[in-house]
Amino acid sequence: MRDIHTDTNCSSRTPNIRLRRRSNEIPAEISKSNGNNLLVNDKSKYKSMWIRAYSSLWMLASVSLIIYLGHLYIWAMVVVIQIFMASELFNLLRRATQDKRLPKFKFLNWHYFFTAMLFVYGRILSQQLVNTVTSDKFLYRFVSNLIKYQMVICYFLYIAGFVWFILSLKKRYYKYQFGQYAWTHMILIVVFTQSAFTVANIFAGIFWFLFPASLIAMNDVGAYFFGFYFGRTPLIKLSPKKTWEGFIGASVATMIAAFTFANFLGRFQWLTCPRKDLATGWLQCDPDPIFKPDYIPLPGLISHWLPWKEIAVLPVQWDALWMGLFASIIAPFGGFFASGFKRAFKIKDFGDSIPGHGGFTDRMDCQMVMAVFVYIYHQSFVVGQDYSVETLLDQIMRNLGSEEQLSLYTKLGQILQERRL
Repeated sequence: MRDIHTDTNCSSRTPNIRLRRRSNEIPAEISKSNGNNLLVNDKSKYKSMWIRAYSSLWMLASVSLIIYLGHLYIWAMVVVIQIFMASELFNLLRRATQDKRLPKFKFLNWHYFFTAMLFVYGRILSQQLVNTVTSDKFLYRFVSNLIKYQMVICYFLYIAGFVWFILSLKKRYYKYQFGQYAWTHMILIVVFTQSAFTVANIFAGIFWFLFPASLIAMNDVGAYFFGFYFGRTPLIKLSPKKTWEGFIGASVATMIAAFTFANFLGRFQWLTCPRKDLATGWLQCDPDPIFKPDYIPLPGLISHWLPWKEIAVLPVQWDALWMGLFASIIAPFGGFFASGFKRAFKIKDFGDSIPGHGGFTDRMDCQMVMAVFVYIYHQSFVVGQDYSVETLLDQIMRNLGSEEQLSLYTKLGQILQERRL
């Protein structure tokens, strides 16, 4: 949630930080007074609004197409966003003069990045990967061994990077190198904390990815327009153009949108089915009870004036209200945190990849907080605690060796074939 995409009451850049583009610096002449920085007083606000709107429509069309294609493509989109975010954050503290004398240091950053990617996604998607290759004996053995020794592989990849770092240390650059080493690990925590929960939500059902992400976007747009036309009272000093009018107006709009939009999305089966393999086809499943409508009779006084006597409400709409409340009240603090972080480094955006919005990191600050909340909420209050036959079989299979699993699959196949005959 933000009223605009920039923070504009910071001074000019410090001599200790070199930025790739001067356009990303905060002009020194901008006043530090919150009142002068409100959108209602911004003479260039209409130009900024149209640039932002054009970029938003472009992003909406692209994301809609990817969501239409399904789970695997959404996961690929998350990976691409991760790479852009990591690139923006890696470049934040780089110094051109230092990097020229340490030409291989960038490769070390990306070595750690892809090691973390192998570890995180290997843990999250191991079952989907196994389900995808069970029909092929060789691939099943290969994948089973890869999953079994994944932690060992990732550990030695990390140790290889650690040894690489120690051997690359150069006199007079120790402080810079250790600073970059710590910064790399901080970036991995920030980027992969968000993505891990996001990917888990995607494979639990596209609904649990699309709906909360839409709430953040709706809240962001609502805050922008309420602040654009009515903003008078500054909300927080970290973001001088955010106002109480924008915050409250966006909160009310988001709660209404959450209740109605959940009803719309919840009726599409391919959005609500969990994906248990890595195939690309559309899913069909028996909808979860929270996506089956309950019919609530209307009071006599209201039904007298309306053509219908009852309304259909999906149980998930009540869960949507909690998610809408979180997206309105708590998730914006992810944006405030990012604003404070940018002020600390005297920059207005993390990047300039998206005109009118900044970089990918600027767009994902609130999404990170929201993705974690939705995963915890889904696991705590939505997923049933009773164990199905499929879950019990899965636990049994995990405790068997590769040969024992193959033997069990063979026997089950023979039993099914005998029953068909």
